[in-house]
Amino acid sequence: MKTTEKDKKPLIIVTAGGSGGHVYPAESLAEELLKRGYEVELVTDSRGKDNYKGSLAKIPNHAVLAGALVGKSKLFKLQSLAKTCIGIVQSALLLLKRKPVCVVGFGGYASFPCAMAAILLGNDLVLHEQNSVMSRTNRFLSKYAALIAQSFRKVKYTPQDIKTVLTGMPVRQSIVALHERKLPPVDAEHKFQILVMGGSQGAKVFGDVLPAAIARFSADQRKQIKIFQQCRADDVEAVKEAYKGLETEVILSPFFENMPEIYNGSHVIISLAGASSICEIAIVGLPSVLVPLPIAADDHQTSNAREIEDARAGIVIRQSDFTAVKLHQVLENLLQDHELLQLMADSAKKIAVLNAAERFADAIEKEIITKKSGK
Repeated sequence: MKTTEKDKKPLIIVTAGGSGGHVYPAESLAEELLKRGYEVELVTDSRGKDNYKGSLAKIPNHAVLAGALVGKSKLFKLQSLAKTCIGIVQSALLLLKRKPVCVVGFGGYASFPCAMAAILLGNDLVLHEQNSVMSRTNRFLSKYAALIAQSFRKVKYTPQDIKTVLTGMPVRQSIVALHERKLPPVDAEHKFQILVMGGSQGAKVFGDVLPAAIARFSADQRKQIKIFQQCRADDVEAVKEAYKGLETEVILSPFFENMPEIYNGSHVIISLAGASSICEIAIVGLPSVLVPLPIAADDHQTSNAREIEDARAGIVIRQSDFTAVKLHQVLENLLQDHELLQLMADSAKKIAVLNAAERFADAIEKEIITKKSGK
């Protein structure tokens, strides 16, 4: 039976770009919408066009001009403003031609021109906010949105009069599959495994503090510890030297391809507090020591971390207080108290939001598409 024009599902335009924190949830939503038979196209900036993998590589990519309007010199801001204005015009022409049922924005300056064009043309705008503090881009756009999807239960600066829905943060299915995992024991066959993430983002403090903290354990305890530590390629040799002579098994790398396997064997994670990390920690049920990045916009990482801390699923340490003495105290307590570790793991799972991409697609269908079709 042929699909008629009447039965054909409408086009949804997704706009995202920049960091993985904006792109990964866009990719997950696009994949889910494609499964449901919708047409999906991506509007991004020149950095992103045809450079993405996964579902975003399978759909038409459109590039428009965009520019960051914060920081740097007045000349830079003027140039960025000019790029953004041109990008809005480019986006408006595209929307008039393609006629999407709605535009879905994921924050970041790359998404602003298309989202703004949607507002000016009267298209329904849907936003996804990854963090617990709304980004400046989404903060401006949110007043005109038809729907806002959130990764966290509480999001600062969300307008009270706009429909919101808790969808969670879309993450890889290989990570979701670990939700039912059991925390490994610590015994002769299982070392106390510590996962350290965030070093590739410039968190050099992990490479400085953790070896010094491990050095404070007894010789027998050090042999009982195993560490998977992410660090920048330029820092690998220096960090390796810092661990020299401690007799602790340490695996250093700028990137771990076998993350599900490492998550599954870990007892605790030391990490920054980006939204994707927080959501994965909750889904996996991994006790955490979180060190929010102090230069994050609006200090949103501290706010993200509070979600874990308030649930008693992790410990938050400000970077200024992140010392070898403090970290050693925290890790020794966790090493010796498996009941506490288990309690933290169970508490993390309780706040996890699963099936985020499906939830988001459901919300778009219910709040936008169904209402437009009058069904």
